[in-house]
Amino acid sequence: MERTLSIIKPDAVKKNVVGEIISRFEKNGLRIAAMKKIWMTKEEAKGFYIVHKDRPFYDSLTDFMSEGPIVVMVLEGENAIAKNREIMGATNPANAAPGTIRKDFAENIERNAVHGSDAPETAAFEIGYFFSSLEIL
Repeated sequence: MERTLSIIKPDAVKKNVVGEIISRFEKNGLRIAAMKKIWMTKEEAKGFYIVHKDRPFYDSLTDFMSEGPIVVMVLEGENAIAKNREIMGATNPANAAPGTIRKDFAENIERNAVHGSDAPETAAFEIGYFFSSLEIL
């Protein structure tokens, strides 16, 4: 059983599509092991995206991720990381397959509705950033 972190970003929360996004995960065999709605500060967003600190989009990304509430979840299931990424679609919604979350709900490459861990090591860091072991059921 693999676990991954999923974030429904501020743009998708503002559009009120949280339930639709969660439904897509569940319909594709992923189970929610933990979930909460939070509002990150700019500093918390910087800490979460520290891996991108030298990239040109770091400041605008952390501004975006701290501009409104997000829903963070731990998803689990067989091949959860790959399955979540398939359901989300390509990072750039213009390149995302029809029926994916990003194709249906994203505005652009930065305001792209959702985040998902890209590897087991990333998932471990990201899950630990938001959840204690007592919160994951």
